[in-house]
Amino acid sequence: MRSPWTKFVNFVRFPPLNWLLLCFICVIALIVVLGSPSLNTVDPATSNFVVPNIYKSYRKLREQAANEILEIRSLSLGGSHLRELDLCGKERENYVPCYNVTGNLLAGFHDGEEFDRHCEVDGSGPHCLVRPPKDYKIPLRWPAGRDVIWSGNMKITKDQFLSSGSMTKRIMLLEENQIAFHSEDGVNFDSVKDYSRQIAEMIGLGSDSEFLQAGVRTVLDIGCGFGSFGAHLFSLKLMTVCIASYEVFGSQVQLALERGLPAMIGSFFSRQFPYPSLSFDMIHCAQCGIIWDKKDGAFLIEVDRVLRPGGYFVLTSPTNKLQGGLSRARSKIVFAPIEEFSHRICWSLLAQQDDTLIWQKTADLNCYASRSKQEAVPLCKEEFDAEAYYQPLGACISGTTSQRWIPVQNRSQWHDQYQLSMAELAIHGVPVEDFSEDSDVWRSALRNYWSLLTPLIFSDHPKRPGEEDPLPPYNMIRNVMDMNSHYGGLNAAFLEAKKSVWVMNVVPIGTQNTLPLILDRGFAGVLHNWCEPFPTYPRTYDMLHAMGLISHLINSERCDLSNLFLEMDRILRPEGWVVLRDKAAVIEKVRSIVTQIRWDARVIELQSDSDQHLLVCQKPFLKKL
Repeated sequence: MRSPWTKFVNFVRFPPLNWLLLCFICVIALIVVLGSPSLNTVDPATSNFVVPNIYKSYRKLREQAANEILEIRSLSLGGSHLRELDLCGKERENYVPCYNVTGNLLAGFHDGEEFDRHCEVDGSGPHCLVRPPKDYKIPLRWPAGRDVIWSGNMKITKDQFLSSGSMTKRIMLLEENQIAFHSEDGVNFDSVKDYSRQIAEMIGLGSDSEFLQAGVRTVLDIGCGFGSFGAHLFSLKLMTVCIASYEVFGSQVQLALERGLPAMIGSFFSRQFPYPSLSFDMIHCAQCGIIWDKKDGAFLIEVDRVLRPGGYFVLTSPTNKLQGGLSRARSKIVFAPIEEFSHRICWSLLAQQDDTLIWQKTADLNCYASRSKQEAVPLCKEEFDAEAYYQPLGACISGTTSQRWIPVQNRSQWHDQYQLSMAELAIHGVPVEDFSEDSDVWRSALRNYWSLLTPLIFSDHPKRPGEEDPLPPYNMIRNVMDMNSHYGGLNAAFLEAKKSVWVMNVVPIGTQNTLPLILDRGFAGVLHNWCEPFPTYPRTYDMLHAMGLISHLINSERCDLSNLFLEMDRILRPEGWVVLRDKAAVIEKVRSIVTQIRWDARVIELQSDSDQHLLVCQKPFLKKL
């Protein structure tokens, strides 16, 4: 038997190969780290980021060093948990969790409920990265990307477009790989502009440019087609959110998001929308396919729930003007159940022109008391939908006891579109000082984010192959999601800075429910449980932002962080950005997960707050040949 001394001498003379490899990596990494410039920091005198010139070679060296250090950690722990995840198969290119119609039918859901969101049936998805389709291209910059998209980015073929009948009236294939959108969007009008102008005239306005002055700032477009109505309202500074059922091919939501317009998957066959009551100034449905007289008026009660007092319900039927008198007769059949039920929920029919009818929700609380018990829909005894997170459809009128019961016409008196008056802040229980301080913090933060991201984008990618030199404002970011939005301060900062982006403000379940405040500011927003997938298609957001979200989820001990980051990767576009701000220890913890999903990442220390770090990541454009 050899002595321990003999073993030691042999180890020194003939060390194992893996030890030699580990030592070599350590030396190389140490040389690169010591020879590289310091990490980006914040100047304590100005509270601004100090962003050095970043070159491609520098970036690659830094990332190489970071990856080698993480590999060393993995070797020292003797595990493989930091190994990069594989790409999913081709069948998962358009994977949307929680919307498995076949699985829902097998689970016993029917009568339309199989099209609803059922995360409990779908279960956890594969532990892999959803890859883009073979012909995927980075979307065109806004506003060009609003009117022209790459057909390879959508789960729809050219044959489906050409055989779509009326669809070809509003869509034109410019080339083999592009789709262009006309202003016509299948609403039986010469153009979306004419349709919008007619709606304005029907509610007593001179033109659709007066929507804001009339108190209409936020619109929920149910079954939005391809988003052209919302795109037009955006030009009038109205926030229009498209919501439509999950579709396997040619999804309305996917098309709208690809065009840079707010949208999310949602239906209300059996459950409420994930919005609180009194959320929107106008609800629009043009040929949305909903049979409104089903379920004893439950669908109309849900529309009433999310509609503000004095707000408008616009319904355009699927009748055809070419049918003449038959069309008018059919129109009466289609609208008769709604006309009958509207009286029971205190709606008044404002006008009807051709195939479009507009009802107005009452702003008079006394109206409900004036209805007889036999004909009136009962009032809810309490605000049961405070969270309104996919609750069952209700059978009573809600919102009548809320302090937010303010007619939309009264909101027109407030001159600032996205700030709140002292009266509104008092309704939400938010001190004016706290709100102002929050706004100031986000103005500064946005300047820092933008100055940080812009040189990174255009130092490494001044232009893509075949593109001309980029023109101002160099905006490669359009769809932004704030995963923990608080008061919506980041959204307001974007608007003040006149950045051509829109923000999906997400209020996580379990945090302070500030969604009513966000919606009252005229922003898009939704409640969401981040232990579950977000209701959207893959590759639909250019930037994800979260401040303090990871700490919240770690403290709640409810969510698997690796699944959360896989979901973030799914909904983030290739070359998209992620900005996480959290405690230094938390940032360090999630950095290993970021390495697994192949994001390029860098940590930025905030000298003004030593306990807070930024983790700035970019998703690479990965393809599997």
